Amino acid sequence: MNVLFFSSKVYDSTFFNAANKSHQHKLSYLEVPLNKNTAVLTKGYGAVCIFVNDTANAEVLRLLAEQGVKLIALRCAGFNNVDLGAAAELGMKVVRVPAYSPYSVAEHTLALILTLNRKTHRAYNRVKEGNFALNGLMGFDLNGKTVGLIGLGKIGLVTAKILKGFGCRVLGYDIEKRDEFDEIGIEFTDLSSIYANSDIISLHCPLTPQTHHIISKETITQMKPGVMLINTSRGALVDTKAVISALKSGHIKYLGIDVYEEEADLFFEDLSDRVIQDDVFMRLLSFNNVLITGHQAFFTSNALESIAGVTLQNIADFEQGRQLENEVKA
Repeated sequence: MNVLFFSSKVYDSTFFNAANKSHQHKLSYLEVPLNKNTAVLTKGYGAVCIFVNDTANAEVLRLLAEQGVKLIALRCAGFNNVDLGAAAELGMKVVRVPAYSPYSVAEHTLALILTLNRKTHRAYNRVKEGNFALNGLMGFDLNGKTVGLIGLGKIGLVTAKILKGFGCRVLGYDIEKRDEFDEIGIEFTDLSSIYANSDIISLHCPLTPQTHHIISKETITQMKPGVMLINTSRGALVDTKAVISALKSGHIKYLGIDVYEEEADLFFEDLSDRVIQDDVFMRLLSFNNVLITGHQAFFTSNALESIAGVTLQNIADFEQGRQLENEVKA
C-alpha cells in the first residue's frame, strides 16, 4: 500500500523501513506536518501515517478524502487530534498503536520524579564548574511517600509497580476499577482523595473533553501544599497558567512535564537559533523547580520497534480486508 508519512524524522524512517521488510508497503516520508496546506500532497496515497501534533480535523480529512486517502494510521496511542465523526462520515478508517512500550513512558515518569527530587540536573552542572557544594540540592526519600496516579491504563499500572518497588503508597483513579489494581497494591479512590493526600501526582490519562484541564485552579487548591506534579500524558490535561500561579505561590513545589498544551509549534524541532515566542512556555523555563523534556518519554528503541511493527500491521490488515483490531471509532 502507498503510505505517506507526515512529521517524520530520521528515526521514523529507520525503524519503519526495517519493519517494512516483512510487509513491502511503499513508504514515503515528509518532515512537514499534516494540515490544511499539506493535505494536497497526498494524491496517489491510500493511507497517511501521522503523529501527535498533526492536524486531522474535519477540513483536513475532507481534503484527504478528495485525494483518495482511505486510512489514517496513527503511530501513537492518542487520537484526540483526529475528528473521528468526520472520518466516519467520509468512510475513512482510523487505526492507532494502543500500547507500544508502557515501560518507556513509566520509566521516564520516574526519571522526572527522581531528577526533580534529587536535583541531579543542577548537581551535574555544578560539578562541571567545579562547584561541589550541597546547598540547595536536598531531596527527600521516596520511600513512604504517597503518589497519586490519575489514569490506570498500561502505563499507569507499570508506573504503579515501579513506585511500589520504591516503597511508595500508591493511590489511583480510573473510570472503572479492575482486579489487577488490588494485585499491584494500588488503593483505588476518587480524584478528591488523590488531590488531598498525594505528595506526588502523576497524570496517565488520555485527553478527552472530560479530562481537558483536569489540573486547573480549582483542583490545584485541593492539593497538598508543596506537591510535585508530573505529566507524561497529554499537555492539555494541565491548565499551564494555573500551574504557573501555583508555582509562584509555592503550592506546587515541583513540576515535571514531557508534554505541553501548545507543544505543536515547539517540540520535535531544533529551535536553538530562534527566539521562542511562546511567553507562557518561557515563563515555565524560568523556574528552577520545573523540569521539561520535549515529548521524549516514548523515545526508546523498544517503543519505536513496536510502533513501527503495529502500525504497518494495521495498514496491512486494512489493505487485505481483515478485521482492524486497533481501529478507533467515534
